[in-house]
Amino acid sequence: MPLRFDVLTLFPGLFDGFLGESILKRAIAKGLVEVHRHDIRDWAGGKHQQVDDRPFGGGPGMVLMAPPVVAAVEGVRPMAEGAGRLIAMTPRGRTFDQPWADELSRESRIVLLCGRYEGFDERIFDVLRPESLSIGNYVLSGGEVAAMVVIDSVMRLVPGVLGDAESAIDESFGPDGGLEYPHYTRPREFRGLPVPEILLNGDHAAIARWRREHRQAGA
Repeated sequence: MPLRFDVLTLFPGLFDGFLGESILKRAIAKGLVEVHRHDIRDWAGGKHQQVDDRPFGGGPGMVLMAPPVVAAVEGVRPMAEGAGRLIAMTPRGRTFDQPWADELSRESRIVLLCGRYEGFDERIFDVLRPESLSIGNYVLSGGEVAAMVVIDSVMRLVPGVLGDAESAIDESFGPDGGLEYPHYTRPREFRGLPVPEILLNGDHAAIARWRREHRQAGA
């Protein structure tokens, strides 16, 4: 059964290139991952399909309205078994990390809600009770880039997605929490900088020790 992502966004077209390239494209083609995009405007009422309005109390910008967002989530994610994890992309959320990615890779379905403008009407959180996720302490134009980060990091951990099963284990922020050791490839010397001799001698035990010693501690 593939891991299914449902992304609720005002800009589904932003995902076109992301879904059509590299590892994710191959994972989708193999049937290991599914990514479904849903335009929140499809649940908005009125001729203009309004999804945002000015904040009560004044202030700059626009706020995503509760009715279309809640209707979109409830339409995509019925409150039933198998509805999946609902996660809102918001700067006030818990910071995303590798252990969380590993946890999510064991789910069968993940629903990602992308914010825009000045954010969500607070009643969206009151009604839907999503988990809140941030990818860092900086401002983005919307939650779509954050959703791509989540999809990319999680799908890599799905069995069969990476060609070498050891790749996901040996990467930065793996089980030991550290960063990867330095990598080298051809040529053996570049601008006077040679490849460490130990990597060329075929002694796999010594190479493994060198790599352990040269891993950097995680932040």
